[in-house]
Amino acid sequence: MTITPFWKTIIDKYESDHHLFMTERAVEIVAELMALSARTAPKGRGQDSIETVILSGDSLQELAGEMRKMGQERGLKFFLRDAANMEKSDACLIIGCKGESVGLDCGGCGHCTCQEMSKAQMDFLDQQPEKLFHGPCCAIKLTDLGIALGSAAKTASLHNVDNRIMFSAGAAALSKKLLPGSMVAYALPLKASGKSIYFDRTG
Repeated sequence: MTITPFWKTIIDKYESDHHLFMTERAVEIVAELMALSARTAPKGRGQDSIETVILSGDSLQELAGEMRKMGQERGLKFFLRDAANMEKSDACLIIGCKGESVGLDCGGCGHCTCQEMSKAQMDFLDQQPEKLFHGPCCAIKLTDLGIALGSAAKTASLHNVDNRIMFSAGAAALSKKLLPGSMVAYALPLKASGKSIYFDRTG
């Protein structure tokens, strides 16, 4: 049977759209598995203060817009570079940690007691609300965040999805209050393509 040019165009577009849909859905599934990895990663004293959110579609463009805005307002050129990556991503996992302490009075945060750190947090939020991150933060909680990020990146690697941990996108997520309880956050944008868009970059 001969396929007319009209129907060939329709079939080709369907196959292209279907392939794109399947790729994006696969990346979203990997993002969900990454969030699971972050959730089950080891935590100090077994206390979980990790928050996660997954973005896709229009939400990625909104986050990229916030990154551009912050980059322009603060003179941070790498925010603009990272925003271009975010616009091309298939999905993004954002991981943050809350400002809680573990009650050990270890001094790792720079304060003698956890109670002093908590008071300093309140003073900081009152006096420096425009900062990209909010502190001081419990050193153990920040360690938990680092472990969760590494665990999530490992899961992306196991499924061959390109990714990069981004400070800029995490700061933009906090600015948009996507993680309302978090003091610090980082983002892992994801892309499935023939070459990673997150390396060999300029800017």
